[in-house]
Amino acid sequence: MKYLFAILCGFIVATTPMAQDATAPDVLIKTVTNEVLDIVRKDKDIQSGNTRKAIDLVEAKVLPHFNFTRMTQLAMARDWRQANPAQQKVLTDEFRLLLVRTYSKALTEYKNQTIGFKPFALKPGETDVRVRTEIKQSGAGKNIELDYFLEKASSGWKVYDIEVGGISLVTNYRESFAAEVRNGGIDGLIKSLQAKNKTGEATSVKK
Repeated sequence: MKYLFAILCGFIVATTPMAQDATAPDVLIKTVTNEVLDIVRKDKDIQSGNTRKAIDLVEAKVLPHFNFTRMTQLAMARDWRQANPAQQKVLTDEFRLLLVRTYSKALTEYKNQTIGFKPFALKPGETDVRVRTEIKQSGAGKNIELDYFLEKASSGWKVYDIEVGGISLVTNYRESFAAEVRNGGIDGLIKSLQAKNKTGEATSVKK
């Protein structure tokens, strides 16, 4: 189940004309999820484990629509304030790269799950929302709740957190980030992330 988390993170934020024109976050998620699922189902290279192609897909489709600075800030919690601006930039870049590797690995492991979209109503003036979806497993597998948290920026809706089965992405990383800072300070956390990225380590949500 772990890889499903990363797959759907990437699916919802592809850059397409329809997604860019969508004014409601649930419309964006539904439209692009369906489109990218179709692409992955037909792409034999990604299905056979072509990581480079998966990375290219993630970089093209995912990165423009995630707020990685806020994600990193939330994952670090109070430790974010200990970092100077230069360190904050490096931390954001390294966290972004770690997630790209995670998403890319997940795309190569897709197994034809389908997505159900729950009712959503955008209130007038609302700029911070939760969009609820559900991963429908084949056979006797239990369906998995998957929620997206988005905020409205000048450039459109941005994802800043995701929950799968009630577990938040930023919370999932928070404990390990805090431990690294306690042991080696901000520079210690940076070195840890750089080491993970150098070895190509992908981290998934814990269950």
